[in-house]
Amino acid sequence: MADERMADVPRVRYEKEGHLATVTLDRPRSLNAMDLRMHEELAEVWDDVEADDNVWAVVLTGAGDRAFSVGQDLKELDRRNRAGTAGTSSFGSRGKPGYPRLTERFGLSKPVIARVDGFALGGGFELVLACDLVIASDRSTFGLPEARLGLMAGAGGVFRLTRQAPYRAAMGYLMTGRRMTAGRAYELGLVNEVVPAGELDDCVAGWVADVLTCAPLSVRAMKEVARESASLSLPDAFAADYEWERRRMRSADALEGPRAFAEKRAARWQGR
Repeated sequence: MADERMADVPRVRYEKEGHLATVTLDRPRSLNAMDLRMHEELAEVWDDVEADDNVWAVVLTGAGDRAFSVGQDLKELDRRNRAGTAGTSSFGSRGKPGYPRLTERFGLSKPVIARVDGFALGGGFELVLACDLVIASDRSTFGLPEARLGLMAGAGGVFRLTRQAPYRAAMGYLMTGRRMTAGRAYELGLVNEVVPAGELDDCVAGWVADVLTCAPLSVRAMKEVARESASLSLPDAFAADYEWERRRMRSADALEGPRAFAEKRAARWQGR
C-alpha cells in the first residue's frame, strides 16, 4: 500500500442516513492517529453537521477494532519539530489546521455519541471527553500519556478530566500517564455503558434510537442549558437566557409533543 502521505487518501469517512451522521476516523493502520490533514477534514465535517438541519445526532468512531484514536500523530509531530514548524502553543488549536476542532466547538448544538472500541489515548481520549455520550467495548483503554512524552494534554484533557472525574482520580491519571480500563472509566462516570465488543454496535444503535425518538430541539436545548449553566449559581442558571431553549419554546415541536401524548400516538417531530 502506498504511503498515505503521498497518496490522496481521505482520513475521515462522513456518512448520513436519515437523521444520523456517522464520522469515522479512518487511519486504522496508524491506530487512527490524527495528523494535520485529518484535522482539516474534520473541521469541514463539523461545519456541515452544524449547518445541516436534517442531522439530529452524530456517532463519532474509529476505523477497525484496535483503536478509536491514539491521538496526535507523533511521527508527524517529530518531523515538524525537526523542521521547526510545530509551533509552541500549549492549549487549543487556534492558528492550526482544523480550527476550531471538536474539543473547542463549545457551541456545537448537535449531540455527539462516541463509539469506542480499543485505544482512546491522548487526543483520542480528549475527543471522547468532548462528546456528550460515550459507549465503549469492554476491551477499550483510555488514557492521557502526555506527561510521559514531555507534552501537555492541551486539547482539553487537563481541563475536562478534572471536571468530569473526581479531582484526585483525574490527577492520578494526568500526572502518571497511566491507562484506565473501560470498566474504570465507567466507574468514574466517563462512560455511559460498557458492553462486549460483539454487542457494541447494537448498544450504540439503541442509544441513537433513543436520542432520535426525542424532539431534536429539546435535545439541543438540554445540551446547551447543561453546558452553559455548569458554572452558574442556581439562581443565575434559572435566570439565564438560552438560545436553543428559546427556539424550542417557540417551535411547532413544543406543541406536537403534548398533542401526540394526548392522542396516544408517536410524535412527528419537525425540528423547528
